[in-house]
Amino acid sequence: MADTADDSGVTETALLAGRFRLLQPADGYRVAIDPVLLAACVPEEAQGRVLDVGVGTGAALGCVLSRCPSMTGAGLELHPPHAALARRMLTVNGWTGRAEVIEGDVTARPAPVPGSAFDWVITNPPYHGPGTSPREAGRAGAHMEAVPLARWLSFCVRCLAPQGQLAIVHRADRAGDILAALSADGKIGALTVIPLWPKAGVAAKRVLVTGRKGSRAPLTLHPGVVLHRADGTFTPEAEQILRVGGGVPKLTDRGAGG
Repeated sequence: MADTADDSGVTETALLAGRFRLLQPADGYRVAIDPVLLAACVPEEAQGRVLDVGVGTGAALGCVLSRCPSMTGAGLELHPPHAALARRMLTVNGWTGRAEVIEGDVTARPAPVPGSAFDWVITNPPYHGPGTSPREAGRAGAHMEAVPLARWLSFCVRCLAPQGQLAIVHRADRAGDILAALSADGKIGALTVIPLWPKAGVAAKRVLVTGRKGSRAPLTLHPGVVLHRADGTFTPEAEQILRVGGGVPKLTDRGAGG
């Protein structure tokens, strides 16, 4: 992911080996690999509309639009400067006709996006609970959990169309909370937990969780993805996702949550 300087404290980053251009602040919130891995849960042949809840500057949404030519959709973002950069990302990549960015809060009433409207919802919720918040507002909003995780996920489920599919990336130690929240009202089934191993033999720090609205299929524990070799370089499996734009192995092949 190579950066080049852009205007007004903004840098341009090429993702998926240059398949699309991401704009992000030079200082403050910076994208990692988590949004790319999240987007890889959506199969390339997917159709319909996708919603990225907490779109940030647009990394995950851009990866889906780049990988899935039949998808359209939207991103929801609370922080106005990030929403503005996500809109610019759509413009510079020629995607303004395929997606929009909406400024809004998942707790707002009325909801900022219509319910039961999306075939896919993807989300990278804030990872950290109450504590010392980063000084920069964008970084704080991206990382600090201001909305309880269960409430955030409930909003995501409401946005799904019947049989729509949900994908989440989060800390591995929150997997139990995620499964409990999604299973609480019985609306999400076919849950799949995908560990993201930093290296072989090392405990997972992140997980991907997918599911389908209205399904009664049981939970599946996926083999997972090893991200790095012993020397710190990406494994071929990770390279296929992060550079080539492939899907999560053995998941997107069967449609993720079917």
